[in-house]
Amino acid sequence: MLMSELIIKKRDGGTLTEEEIQFIVEGYTKGEIPDYQMSAFLMAVYFQKMLPIEALHLTLAMTHSGETLDLSGITGVTADKHSTGGVGDKTSLVLVPMLACLGVKMAKMSGRGLGHTGGTLDKLESIPGFCVDIPQERFMEQLEQVGMVIAGQTANLVPADKKMYALRDVTGTVDNIALITSSIMSKKLATGAQTIVLDVKMGKGSFMKTEEDARLLAQSMVKVGNLAGRNTVAVITDMDQPLGNTVGNALEVKEAIATLRGEHNGELLDLCLELGSCILTASGLAAAEEEAKSKLRSTIADGSALQKFAEFVQAQGGDPRVVQDLTLLPEAPVQLDVLAKEAGYIAEMDALEIGKVSLRLGGGRVTKESGIDPSVGVVLLKKIGDVVGEGEAFATVHAANTADAEAAAAQLRDCIFMSAEPVPAKPLVYGIIR
Repeated sequence: MLMSELIIKKRDGGTLTEEEIQFIVEGYTKGEIPDYQMSAFLMAVYFQKMLPIEALHLTLAMTHSGETLDLSGITGVTADKHSTGGVGDKTSLVLVPMLACLGVKMAKMSGRGLGHTGGTLDKLESIPGFCVDIPQERFMEQLEQVGMVIAGQTANLVPADKKMYALRDVTGTVDNIALITSSIMSKKLATGAQTIVLDVKMGKGSFMKTEEDARLLAQSMVKVGNLAGRNTVAVITDMDQPLGNTVGNALEVKEAIATLRGEHNGELLDLCLELGSCILTASGLAAAEEEAKSKLRSTIADGSALQKFAEFVQAQGGDPRVVQDLTLLPEAPVQLDVLAKEAGYIAEMDALEIGKVSLRLGGGRVTKESGIDPSVGVVLLKKIGDVVGEGEAFATVHAANTADAEAAAAQLRDCIFMSAEPVPAKPLVYGIIR
């Protein structure tokens, strides 16, 4: 086969075979196909798109470009959860221990944040001593014994995606349903879980800005996952405002722990119940949604989910006392309330800009080499639909110094839009794709 001929075939709208896609992925991963030819191919895909069967072949070729985890020896049900990314998204910290208490073995490889927010690994590393780099043998042992692992992706897992995404990022070819699907699903398939639930975010603070685009992506990923033999479900959820009340690494861990303690009953818990019920029903561990949610709630009520989180933290080298003593987590030296200049109802929040406020405070990284300050971020005291009095605090900035705090407070005021009339709360879930 010649790469130039395959580029022309896709450029002219042709359908690539499994063998042709395998040739492309293997050749590029091994360095036999140069960047300039792969860039041309990606641009051809960007404009001509791919059929679902092509997306499946691309996903599987990428999945097997490196190591894969074989979870067949793990007892019971294995599952994984993935979010397409948002602001304040700390669902894994709550959902994974809840499911582990119910006998679901949660094998999760996560990433670091790059841009306006920290990733799941960054959040967990705000816990003193916590280690995200786990050898595969220990990963499997912990999964069997504790029932959950959240670790960093190994270097040899889906190397094709690492190379292809880096190229897409600099060639304007990120925003394509088939390419996004293959990037996400190749990593999910490589980690070996039998059941996969996908949290597809839509709105200002997410990659997919409209419900239509989010639905197309959800449908594509579910189709590929199911064709690959995995029980795959996608939930389309709101990201026009941050999830929960905190944005920032240690702050989000504190909110997650408070939720596991049963102290918070807001949208974070609601979303975890929604995602968790999809995993339980898809895995055959619950007959219906309400039964599943009841089982999940019981892990909060009896304290088992909190205990499981502590067990998980200890297994990965962290200090399990954080579940009882939140002061063990990093705390910013400056905390500044942001006061409303007028009374009214919060009508709109710019989730992306709020995330960028946290980034500027040091809560995210601009480059892969950037450091993160785990203590900084934003606590939202009010959300869309809430009433705010003149001079009342609607947020609190956690910063390293007073100058940063004051700058962040001014920026936050530009992210919040008020209305004189009552505003209905936004829906959390827009649809479930099975």
